[in-house]
Amino acid sequence: MKKSEFHYDLPPELIAQAPLAGRTDSRLLVVPPGDAPFEDRAFAELPDLLQAGDLLVFNDTRVIPARLFGHKASGGRVEILIERLLGGQRARAQLGVSKSPRPGARIALDAGGEAEVLGRDGEFYVLEFHVPESLESWLLHAGRLPLPPYIQREPGHDDSERYQTVFARTPGAVAAPTAGLHFDEALLATLAARGVEFGHVTLHVGAGTFQPVRVDDLSQHVMHSEWLNVGAELVERVRRARAAGRRVIGVGTTVVRALESATRTNDAGERELQPYAGETRLFILPGYRITAVDAMVTNFHLPESTLLMMVSAFAGKARVFDAYAHAIAARYRFFSYGDAMLLFAAVHDGAPA
Repeated sequence: MKKSEFHYDLPPELIAQAPLAGRTDSRLLVVPPGDAPFEDRAFAELPDLLQAGDLLVFNDTRVIPARLFGHKASGGRVEILIERLLGGQRARAQLGVSKSPRPGARIALDAGGEAEVLGRDGEFYVLEFHVPESLESWLLHAGRLPLPPYIQREPGHDDSERYQTVFARTPGAVAAPTAGLHFDEALLATLAARGVEFGHVTLHVGAGTFQPVRVDDLSQHVMHSEWLNVGAELVERVRRARAAGRRVIGVGTTVVRALESATRTNDAGERELQPYAGETRLFILPGYRITAVDAMVTNFHLPESTLLMMVSAFAGKARVFDAYAHAIAARYRFFSYGDAMLLFAAVHDGAPA
């Protein structure tokens, strides 16, 4: 399978550069299974599209202010984008520099203190921060919010609140799980009043999510690693829902990736969700059958991205590309601050996957 098979042309003006006034003001494209027609809805109508007993699973990761600036001893400017907090004062990061620094090099930070280069970790660098408090606490006032590269502006005051889900509670991500940005407290209350249940996983979205796939032969692509936690309480909620014939709906590709990464084959030869905390490099593309969810809420994804490949695996590539063509013609807003889809699993052998 080739990366070029996942290309589509997107008018630049459809890339959302800022959030709408309200979280639920976005549009929602409903993509039913099979050949049923698409539905153009408002995201605020989501409660009308769900059923009592549906289990919505959210990613509760919290975005950290992961972008920093400084200069080398030579005076050259350096941009630092933290990819992962490693514990203590260490972090794995991308460096925007004219010349790669060697181990032992020190970067004077604009916010005060220094970052020492300890070495390389693949395409990333490992840094030791010499700052007056714990790194996580220091970043809260010294770092900047890392908006995605396709948003052509500096982050403003509103972004610190709007590029964070209302249920974010576990710091560690450098990018938001953007499908969750459409939910506000009032919508969650409406869903709960209608009998929809909630569960949470944690997957810390890394900076690798914005890196392009650099090979056309997808069998050669190495997925970036992300840390996740699928807890026993969530596993039990999913098992109860499945036993009762109720639907599990993932809010975002990060939830689907977490749940699929925690799904194992049991002694009976059946795929079963199990508690798991650790790393995942799971690469989902057509040919992989997603079993952890029955539907997903997701934003529109970049051309040739691994996220577009994942949703194509879930709902069928032709179906997804037809939906994207419809969204472009109907002038939906794309990417992180854009509109959303309610996407249902492709039908296999007469039944949903």
